[in-house]
Amino acid sequence: MTIKRALISVSDKQGLVPFVKGLIENGVEVISTGGTKRTLEEAGLTVIGISEVTGFPEIMDGRVKTLHPNIHGGLLAVRDNEEHVKQLQEHQITPIDLVVVNLYPFQQTIAKPDVQFADAIENIDIGGPSMLRSAAKNHKYVTVVVDPQDYDTVLAEITEKGEVTAQTKLRLGAKVFRHTAAYDAVIAEFLTNAAGEESPESLTVTYEKKQDLRYGENPHQKAAFYKKPLGTPVSIASATQLHGKELSYNNINDADAALQIVKEFKEPAAVAVKHMNPCGVGVGNTLEEAYQKAYEADSTSIFGGIIAVNREVDAQTAHKLREIFLEIIIAPSFSEEAFEILSSKKNLRLLTVDFSDDKKALKKLVSVRGGLLVQDEDAYGLDDATISIPTKREPTEQEWADLKLGWKVVKHVKSNAIVLAKDDMTIGIGAGQMNRVGSANIAITQAGEKAKGSALASDAFFPMGDTVEAAAKAGITAIIQPGGSIRDEESIQKADEYGIAMVFTGVRHFKH
Repeated sequence: MTIKRALISVSDKQGLVPFVKGLIENGVEVISTGGTKRTLEEAGLTVIGISEVTGFPEIMDGRVKTLHPNIHGGLLAVRDNEEHVKQLQEHQITPIDLVVVNLYPFQQTIAKPDVQFADAIENIDIGGPSMLRSAAKNHKYVTVVVDPQDYDTVLAEITEKGEVTAQTKLRLGAKVFRHTAAYDAVIAEFLTNAAGEESPESLTVTYEKKQDLRYGENPHQKAAFYKKPLGTPVSIASATQLHGKELSYNNINDADAALQIVKEFKEPAAVAVKHMNPCGVGVGNTLEEAYQKAYEADSTSIFGGIIAVNREVDAQTAHKLREIFLEIIIAPSFSEEAFEILSSKKNLRLLTVDFSDDKKALKKLVSVRGGLLVQDEDAYGLDDATISIPTKREPTEQEWADLKLGWKVVKHVKSNAIVLAKDDMTIGIGAGQMNRVGSANIAITQAGEKAKGSALASDAFFPMGDTVEAAAKAGITAIIQPGGSIRDEESIQKADEYGIAMVFTGVRHFKH
């Protein structure tokens, strides 16, 4: 079907003038509105004002201009339906063959830190989505363009054939419905939050593609990486890759796990992760010291791992990082010298993340087959806990420091989870076992002689006294756990029997 008439109304003027110039050169009559019309006329292009088509002025500050039968009749008419054609003629409606519309910048508006609610509401587009949906519904007859990236394709087909192919029209129509659905999802989320609705009756989420991935968890699985609009900057989705190979599906999962742990710490910290579990965490007066402790925590498992740090990587730390094979290093920044040292390893991925602001509360979404689980992120820290000490002995100052480190780490370890900490580093981590004492035994075995005098953190309560018994035999002197078991007294008695100081927090940190 030959393209004879186009309606163009865009907020994003990228590539607009050359595209419309090309349409006009191909004999296409162009209708336009408001700012788009002014831009085109300033470029010397002749266009028809929307009011000339509707016979009605743009009113209410432009809120009402395209919602008119002369527009939507021209878009929705089925061209091979005799009754539709007859009605077009009766009402003197000229069909519209091409619609080029992009929407008021709602997302960009609410991204402003000082945005006013009224400004956000004013940037909810009504006429634009209506025209897009009308054209996309009738894509068999109407070409619809919502993305300036598609201008070249559409113009090339019009120039070559005078029309747009059915396959391109279908593809562009589908893109429109994705676009309007995403647009509405952002608006819905904004208004839902403003209304204080925590678990609405329906949930529509939208993400923007960041990149295609070579494959998923395994080579036979296809995968892609998407980013949440207006998400937190403290995110792998918002990271900048400075060097190295393309990230893989597993890289992204592991990098996210490392980032979530390292941002728990205010002091210089380094976190090593393998398969979404930490294998070593260290803190220190300097980043070099923190990394050395993370390395010594498990010098075997760190090989091929992901490292996240919360300070700029300096040359001294970079030299140490370069000594072993690592997949990724995540940091707020790299000094020039550090970058030069690390970028000499061709495949090593270097990522920077903005650590400056992580106040935004996000929901955690987990897919199950045919469904979605939604919950708040686990942002509960020790400062939020109601601390009690049920044992006869209280922790020493050093034990408190070790308990706090273990508590920060254990909530990021797959349940059942046990973390042993000593002298500003983890020394043993037991993850994902079907019983708690099994995780404790793994952590104790890994720690070896270092377990003596260490602190143990558990993500959930002890259902019986066996974990305390195992800890005592290993020489562990302090334990932090939620408490709340019907058999707490058994664990307390065991702790008192061996002189262990035990802290109850009243909150568990399951991570499945």
